[in-house]
Amino acid sequence: MSFQAYIDNIKAKTGKSPADFKKLAEEKAFIIDGKLNPAIKATTVTHWLKETFDLGHGHAMAIYATFKGKTE
Repeated sequence: MSFQAYIDNIKAKTGKSPADFKKLAEEKAFIIDGKLNPAIKATTVTHWLKETFDLGHGHAMAIYATFKGKTE
């Protein structure tokens, strides 16, 4: 599955884009000044995405990758 397919599936399931998730992550202080908070581990973010949005591990990692500045 391509990265874009992951993003498309996430949007279809949750109604949220990577930008929407980034705003929510900023509210939780996972992202500060547009960058990942160095005190927050990837597992913290992926657990939040899995528990709150019922994403699978691969899909949660795709959103985390967008937080790190990977292609959207």
